Amino acid sequence: MRERRGPKPDHELCSGPGKLTEALGITLSDNERDLSEEPFLLLAPEGERPEIVTGPRIGITKAVENPWRFCAAGNRNVSRPWPSRR
Repeated sequence: MRERRGPKPDHELCSGPGKLTEALGITLSDNERDLSEEPFLLLAPEGERPEIVTGPRIGITKAVENPWRFCAAGNRNVSRPWPSRR
């Protein structure tokens, strides 16, 4: 991640969808790839699952009523404004 994102503080490495995809080396050529297979292989977390909160996407004017942002409640490793518990 640091090779792709540079010398950023930990909380800024993946704090947004563009930063996350850059940090993980995900490009448009990865569209429609199966996230349950290599090289992604996203697995459910072990232990208790966090409370998931939603918020609006930043910088759009269409479909602003849809919940576009999802993160674990209280997680500060996402871009601002931080979604609040509802």
